[in-house]
Amino acid sequence: MGINWQPDHLGDGFALTELDLGADDEGPCVATLVAYTPPAVETPPDLRGTARALLRRVSGRDEPKKPVQAVLYLHGWSDYFFQHELARFFSERGIAFYALDLRKYGRSLRSWQTPGYVTDLAEYDDDITTALDTLSEDIGTRTGAPPSGISLMAHSTGALVAALWAHRFPGRVSSLILNSPWLDIQGSAILRTTTQGLLDPITRFRPKARLKLPEFGFYWRSISNQADGEWDLNGLWRPQFGFPIRAGWLTAVLTGHAQVRRGLSIDVPVLVLASSRSTISPVWNDSMLSSDSVLDVTVMTQRALQLGPHVTVCRFDGALHDTLLSSAPVRQKVYAELGRWIGCYSVPAPA
Repeated sequence: MGINWQPDHLGDGFALTELDLGADDEGPCVATLVAYTPPAVETPPDLRGTARALLRRVSGRDEPKKPVQAVLYLHGWSDYFFQHELARFFSERGIAFYALDLRKYGRSLRSWQTPGYVTDLAEYDDDITTALDTLSEDIGTRTGAPPSGISLMAHSTGALVAALWAHRFPGRVSSLILNSPWLDIQGSAILRTTTQGLLDPITRFRPKARLKLPEFGFYWRSISNQADGEWDLNGLWRPQFGFPIRAGWLTAVLTGHAQVRRGLSIDVPVLVLASSRSTISPVWNDSMLSSDSVLDVTVMTQRALQLGPHVTVCRFDGALHDTLLSSAPVRQKVYAELGRWIGCYSVPAPA
């Protein structure tokens, strides 16, 4: 029957399709795959906006009939895909771009679901595997051949998910790009142990219990065009103070962190993008407009070296927690390094 592509709210060039993931204890789940097709001047002049992208995607018109590389992007916590600039960056380099809104996030969030909630990060295995199968089918239909290689790119908590997935499923992707990955909790080993000890009884009996943690919204302030940032954010999908933190979800994240500390064996080149410094504070500071106000980048980059044997770490002065949402001069530098790296290491995985 083929893939049921529909127009996406990001506009011309963007289309989406829902991926059925079955049901969990809250009901039916879907993930949403977003694809980008660059606008083409050869399309009929009476077609406008997303209709042109859908025509090209469904018909295969204007597509190169040769194997292409692809990238799949995963968002972070309390987030969704909206980075149209990133999609165009890869497309301009001949790399087919796809993004995934995971179950219970963004386009995939349903009214009966607890936003972002899982009790095991491995629950996302189905989301990622189904997305990779679907994008491979899409590329094969349009070009006559499967992708010659697939890069997995992810941000923050999504980058933790992606790293653990790549460790468990060697050979599925050709490279891994992690944008400010959340690879460990801030603080000492004693703090981690204490936190886990306090969480265990809550998680056992009330996994969806909301934890009363401080809510500052400083990162939202640094990126939203309703505050000091420049990006148009959906308030339901990217709320100012984030989704409520549940005991079961935080336990799942801490379990993932413990796996990273023990060391992963990711078998492909890994790129880590991060800010050069962090500003972690309970009060607003203007330096949060030019640093990571969410995670400790020193801990992050140290843990990154435990992901596998081939890890490249790039740090950028003035970068935000999402380095590609930083001010224009900073993200130009990030894109330049990203372009250099993918030119070297984004190559097809061996058969």
